[in-house]
Amino acid sequence: MNPEQQRAILAIALYAAFADDAKHEREREEIIRIAESLGNEPGAPDLAGLYQDVLLKRLSLDSAAAMLQDPAECQLAYEMAVCVCNADGRQSEAERRFLDKLKTLLKLDAVQTEVIEGEADAMVDLSEAAAQPNVPQAELDQSILNAALLNGALELLPQSWASMAIIPLQIRLVYGIGKAHGVELDQGHIKEFIAAAGVGLTSQYLEQFGRKLLGGLLGKVAGKTFGQVGGAATGMAVSFATTYALGQLAKRYYAGGRVMNTAVLRGTFQNLLGPAKQMQTQYLPQIRQQAETLDLGRVIAMVRGG
Repeated sequence: MNPEQQRAILAIALYAAFADDAKHEREREEIIRIAESLGNEPGAPDLAGLYQDVLLKRLSLDSAAAMLQDPAECQLAYEMAVCVCNADGRQSEAERRFLDKLKTLLKLDAVQTEVIEGEADAMVDLSEAAAQPNVPQAELDQSILNAALLNGALELLPQSWASMAIIPLQIRLVYGIGKAHGVELDQGHIKEFIAAAGVGLTSQYLEQFGRKLLGGLLGKVAGKTFGQVGGAATGMAVSFATTYALGQLAKRYYAGGRVMNTAVLRGTFQNLLGPAKQMQTQYLPQIRQQAETLDLGRVIAMVRGG
């Protein structure tokens, strides 16, 4: 895939991120940060400039779609768009209209898009699974570590659904921790908690997807193809650390009676993030071992406790 095709797919990702006008301003700020960060990757297109081109409509959605002629690239672009639209929950009416237009522009048939949409819906449903109350603290710590290991492993897989699973797993983790402390949570509360910690949902998926795309790690393959550790190390470390720090933050928050304000939540999360990134090196063998055996069905079963 050449830089122009990468640019086209990332432009479609940005259009998908802004398809819902209700996006919070802090999420938009995170998307800008991600664009600038990914733009520093070796060989990456000017993503900060691309962000402006999309925002000011200098590069239209129609033009971005027209840059993609290979059916596999068109399918990948649509998968990405569906996952971005689903990153913060069920699609809004505006996002559904956007995806309907996009599938026409990319000339995808109903069979292709139904499979993609079905996979994405399955990932959204993961966060709605039941949790066990009153879990001992040691078991909570182990569940946090297990979730971090799984999310790190997902970053090593080339399939687009792998990155899509990370956010529902984080939502499911926070839900379980709250439940263990006797707090009934809905998805709205959990998403607000995650956002207050400084973790964007849509922007987090964009970062995961963008790193895989620019690193050449994305694609549907026969059997399994894994990226080299060096190529996937950044995304793997970020997903492991973010999940682990988020779980530990949730444990402190709900055990302490939910008295932390936004500033304290964000500061505590940042303090937890550094040590969590260092832990990733220690657990690298387990992360790679999980990546060698994961598939979509197993991920869903693990999240649901099956």
